[in-house]
Amino acid sequence: MQKESLVRSNAYEIRAVADLSRRGLLAAGAATFGAAFAGAAGAAEAPFFQRHKLPVGIQLYSLGPDLAKELDAQLATVAKIGFRSVELAGYLGRTPAELRAAFDKAGLVCPSAHIQPKGPNGFSGDLAKLADDLHVIGVKSAIMPILYIPDRFTGADLRQAGGQMTADDWKWNADFLNEKAAVLKKAGVVTGYHNHNFEFAPLGDTTGMEILLKGTDPSLVTFEMDVGWVTAAGHDPFAMLKAYPGRFTQMHVKDIKATTKTNFELRQDPTEVGGGMIDWKRLLPAAYAAGVRGFYYEQEPPFAHARLESAKISFDYLAKVVA
Repeated sequence: MQKESLVRSNAYEIRAVADLSRRGLLAAGAATFGAAFAGAAGAAEAPFFQRHKLPVGIQLYSLGPDLAKELDAQLATVAKIGFRSVELAGYLGRTPAELRAAFDKAGLVCPSAHIQPKGPNGFSGDLAKLADDLHVIGVKSAIMPILYIPDRFTGADLRQAGGQMTADDWKWNADFLNEKAAVLKKAGVVTGYHNHNFEFAPLGDTTGMEILLKGTDPSLVTFEMDVGWVTAAGHDPFAMLKAYPGRFTQMHVKDIKATTKTNFELRQDPTEVGGGMIDWKRLLPAAYAAGVRGFYYEQEPPFAHARLESAKISFDYLAKVVA
């Protein structure tokens, strides 16, 4: 009897321990699941740029001509606002080494630069020297910010020239981009194209933008979507991202008012990001999903505030937007 009692007692203890272990595992599992759920929920509620560990950049064109005169002071303010990444629009009267020193001093990086199609420092110049200069600054992407205007338009207003481009002119630009991009790629620099709104002027059943997208080699040429100009042309940035996944790797985060009338002549009613007609809460994640990784705030004149104040308004919106 004593032996049977001992056996029953041991069996009871084993079952009790097993039961406690199962309860412990279930509790631990529930705790882990709860923590994971809370973490996922927290990540979903985190601001877009924080969640994706991306800097909010600024295209320095937004700061106007005073930037060249007050480079160090304005870059210090840009960094104080919270920007960590900048995109150049010209060398601001400095050498590449001077620009790099100014960016380093302000704690900023400059991974992208707008390079003109013409001129000795442009895509038509010495590409080996251009690549060397960009490496000094830290630039990885050279973006052609405007079409190469045919010589027959020399001296003409850009609005007029852009609207009179033929399909052959746009095909020539696509070939030009492919040619220059092949050289720069070997030097470690990515080539891209930035749109305005005249690229969307109808050319029969196509547009200049469509010709550029279809005529350039995806392994060589990328695109920087200027959302404000796409919208001003009456086109849908969501549809473009969906139609050409992976082709847009950079974006100008530019907002416009609903009063903007559809046009192809460089007209828009600008405003700070978050104050216009563009749905950034939907567009930012759509852009990310389509391959965009470089986001640069940009604003066209006229400004309702001082330029740096407008930059802060836009940064504050973008830094907090949950998308």
